[in-house]
Amino acid sequence: MKFLSAAIVVLLGLSAAAGPALAGSKPRTVGVLFVVHGGSDDQDVADTFDTTLQFFQYDPNNIVFKGLIWNASAWPNVIRMGDSQSYANAATQLKKYAFAVERMGGKDPAPVLTDRQFASLQKALKAQARRLNVRFVADIAQWIGSQEQASRLPWPRYLYEPQVPRGTRLTYCGSATDGGPWAGCDPQRYNVDGPAERLLKQGAGEIVMVDMTVGGMRFWKTYDVVSMTRRVVADWNRKNGTAIPVRWVNDPTDLMQASYPADPPNWTRSLGPPKADSRVPLAGRDNPVIEDPLLTAMHADGIEAAFNRSVKPADTAVLFVNHATRDGNETYDPKIDDTLVLDGLIKQELLRRHPKMRPENILGSWMGVREPNPAIRLGGRVRNNLERTREMRGEDLGGAWLYESKRQLPGGDHRYRYWEALDLLRQRGVGHIVVIFSQIVIDNAFNLIDVPNQIAKEIGARSWLYARRLDRRHYPAVGHPFADYWGVWADTQCRSDDSAGPVAATGPCCLKMGGCGDARPYPPPRQTPIDQPRPDTDPSLVFDIPAWGHLGYDPAAGPPSAEAPVQGQYRGTWALWRPPNDDPRMGKLLAHQVAEFLRR
Repeated sequence: MKFLSAAIVVLLGLSAAAGPALAGSKPRTVGVLFVVHGGSDDQDVADTFDTTLQFFQYDPNNIVFKGLIWNASAWPNVIRMGDSQSYANAATQLKKYAFAVERMGGKDPAPVLTDRQFASLQKALKAQARRLNVRFVADIAQWIGSQEQASRLPWPRYLYEPQVPRGTRLTYCGSATDGGPWAGCDPQRYNVDGPAERLLKQGAGEIVMVDMTVGGMRFWKTYDVVSMTRRVVADWNRKNGTAIPVRWVNDPTDLMQASYPADPPNWTRSLGPPKADSRVPLAGRDNPVIEDPLLTAMHADGIEAAFNRSVKPADTAVLFVNHATRDGNETYDPKIDDTLVLDGLIKQELLRRHPKMRPENILGSWMGVREPNPAIRLGGRVRNNLERTREMRGEDLGGAWLYESKRQLPGGDHRYRYWEALDLLRQRGVGHIVVIFSQIVIDNAFNLIDVPNQIAKEIGARSWLYARRLDRRHYPAVGHPFADYWGVWADTQCRSDDSAGPVAATGPCCLKMGGCGDARPYPPPRQTPIDQPRPDTDPSLVFDIPAWGHLGYDPAAGPPSAEAPVQGQYRGTWALWRPPNDDPRMGKLLAHQVAEFLRR
């Protein structure tokens, strides 16, 4: 018995020594970066200037990087930039966000909700620290940010110091051209440490990044932040003789780095298709964050919160509407594949909770893309013949290409553009549709303003579930998100076809479905010459927000009604799901994923 007791004591001692929280041992310091998209709460002129340039800091081959970011003579023109390429249309964004911020009561809630999620993560990390014998230090890294958030960019001084020959430090605070000098603008805002530098100065021996930029999916934007963070840490390592690693929880096998095109060196999509693509199979390189049951549960709860209690589950549909990757980035970006995984898990959970829901009425969809116009003349800045079209709703965020595919959209229940899916559900006679934008986890202008208007133009503003009682919590001033027409950034003057003289007369376009009671057509005719790319400001791309939507309505069969659906218009209701927002489970999810990553 004495021998047995002694053996037990030895075994218990060995067990304690093997445990993660060995008494008396010094904890290692781990830096945790919470990666988010970022953005302003009001997106005024100053913030629009900054975020427009921040978009392009990650692409040294882009014309904006080469000729604008550090070009003082060009800065006053940034706010007037048009629709030459995605993210460059500052003038449009300024108008759109002005409308959105007004509808949301003066501020976009995203920055506050992001900070709350970060606080929840910090709290949950404390509990994990005790179990792991780790000292956590944490910070936020953003892809873009307002002027006040410049210190959250991965490497602020990279923007501050010119990265091109004969460039000027980025210190602009406005001029008479764009309403400057801007109140509160700090010309030295980029001459500061970023989040990784702050963690390193707190003694972090390794940095772990956990990402919710687009709801947890791997994405080129987060890859930008991860890559820039690795560059700043590599710079630190060179100067300090250290070898501190930077790892990404959402991509534990570094799929995106391994799959990044190899030739030409320093390739980005601005150079066109790569000469050599590092094709790495997706199998076995999963994203553990999007597979976490807590994320699925929070989204399912948000969908249930948007149910119409007067409509049975069997008559309730769910429509996933999401953004895409970008042409060319499918060579290394698995965002769409990750989205399919999460959407599938949410669908599975909904059917578990509500067995009478019909699987065929839970659909996935994407937005529109630019389409070819053979008449466009190529040359100068016009490098292709793609343009926005009305058939594609004037949109260009729908390139939902599967990873390492030849620009292939998903199939199965995610093969639709959102208006196609809505039309299918309308024809099936569903009683209620819950729309979910599963690539976000906080309320912001996308799900509070953009998507509701996109849906309303198809199936109506008065079919919105809260049309009668309104929603003053999210829309304090008017109780709803809807514009008179979607395309609030567009020109509203149209040429008169019967005007005489060399210069055509113009007048207000007709922007009302069913017509304006005169000879003006709806939709307005194209105003851009046919041999030039149609920009997002062309009124031919504007859609009225009708009471009951465009789908199922034929103007040749009679006028629409504001009182009730006519013809084949949608006769049910619809609503947006509720994102996780400040649900404390989000912090627990993130901290758990960090802990599991460190245990591997």
